Amino acid sequence: MGLDFQNGEYKFLSGLGLQAHNVGCYIAGEWKASGPIVTSVNPSNNKPIATVAEANVDDYEEALTACDLAKKEWMQTTAPKRGEIVRQIGDVLRANLDALGRLISLEMGKILAEGIGEVQEFIDMCDFAVGLSRQINGSVIPSERPNHIMLEMWNPLGIVGVITAFNFPCAVLGWNACIALICGSCVVWKGAPSTPLITIAVTRLIAQVLEKNGLPGAIFTGLCGGAEIGEKISHDRRIHLVSFTGSSKVGQLVQAAVNARFGKCLLELSGNNAIIVMDDADISMVVRSVLFASVGTAGQRCTTCRRLFLHESVYKETLDKLLKAYSQVKAGDPLVEGTLLGPLHTAAGVIAYKEGIEKIKEQKGVILTGGKVMEREGNYVQPTIVEISHDAPIVQEELFCPILYVIKFKTFEQAVDMNNSVPQGLSSSIFTKNPELIFRWTGPLGSDCGIANVNIPTNGAEIGGAFGGEKATGGGREAGSDSWKQYMRRSTCTINYGQTLPLAQGINFGS
Repeated sequence: MGLDFQNGEYKFLSGLGLQAHNVGCYIAGEWKASGPIVTSVNPSNNKPIATVAEANVDDYEEALTACDLAKKEWMQTTAPKRGEIVRQIGDVLRANLDALGRLISLEMGKILAEGIGEVQEFIDMCDFAVGLSRQINGSVIPSERPNHIMLEMWNPLGIVGVITAFNFPCAVLGWNACIALICGSCVVWKGAPSTPLITIAVTRLIAQVLEKNGLPGAIFTGLCGGAEIGEKISHDRRIHLVSFTGSSKVGQLVQAAVNARFGKCLLELSGNNAIIVMDDADISMVVRSVLFASVGTAGQRCTTCRRLFLHESVYKETLDKLLKAYSQVKAGDPLVEGTLLGPLHTAAGVIAYKEGIEKIKEQKGVILTGGKVMEREGNYVQPTIVEISHDAPIVQEELFCPILYVIKFKTFEQAVDMNNSVPQGLSSSIFTKNPELIFRWTGPLGSDCGIANVNIPTNGAEIGGAFGGEKATGGGREAGSDSWKQYMRRSTCTINYGQTLPLAQGINFGS
């Protein structure tokens, strides 16, 4: 079964501890799994790579019991020491950067530059978290009562559950795990069912660091599994925060389950992102940006540009140049240098692409380029540009594939209204040199998205800023800025160091 891991082109897999058959759960410092056997598939040719034993509910319960015990030790470990562990995780990721990047390209399907970039993003998060581990500061608040002081104390939550999606099977774990760990919480990670080898490889590297430092393996639990394990995480009262990345539909179910037990939820859901091109935009910069934003990762980023609004005065020029750029996109094996377009992740994604094209035609969309499944091995589809009315129902949806809608507009206000008219609110961008429009775009009556860019694409976010969106995107914030506050609990502490007991608001409750 699968590829030859010891010799040939894919020998890098054996260096990550992967075999033809793999145990997919790291539980209390041991690798074990009693659940179903699944097959990891290469989307470039739909051939099997290896098999993986997933977790069942008994494995999950054993894992959470151990994690619940380990949390007390980890919570009492000093924050700088926790930062040192995350620093070592970053180092082991650096040492395996190329191999992990290649694995992501092999199993997920994104091109090698993006696969390596995703691992680098995890490394960057480790560096960010190490610095943060010495800066988790509360506040000293003036008290209205004499001889009193008010403090804010930040303490660990306990256990953070992380459920990640196939499109970023490594980086999104980093956004969450690096911060959760330095904040003093244990992590339970369920990777996407279709990328189990990445889940195993990353967990192995983290486990090495824990073992090297004599720490309980249960501080970080990695589980390969399906919806059943995700449901257990959502309903488990021992898990204080659930970070879920996926569709809005499933995110609603996760949120309902977590809210029902008064847990905390961090959601990163669908995006239906737009780029607005004003009449003074640098068109060459626009074309390069739109190409990456719409074709990168074969349109399978939550921040992929799906709607392109072109001012009527630059519509034809921009579209002509964009069509030329699309005609030069090289599709192929994502591990081969020079490839810009890899496959969709699954055969189901190809079916969704074809169904989306049919809906577009039914709703009077005009396909300017693309629109077909490629006649080759694997899950390859043509990157597609469509002229369509923004009122078409399909434009309100997120098709997770390389389909770009091009729409003409006359005024800035019209473009902003169209940007804000969809249910999703993740990322958005405007291209203009006009300072007034820049600040209107980023102000209260501009973009309603969590990310409002200027003269850059909708995707390719840096880790230093908080990442997330509004509306049906879920409202969560991950990675940089003050996102760490979601992974901790805050206590307001008032300390009386005097000899009397004055009350707030000047209340006199007798002598």
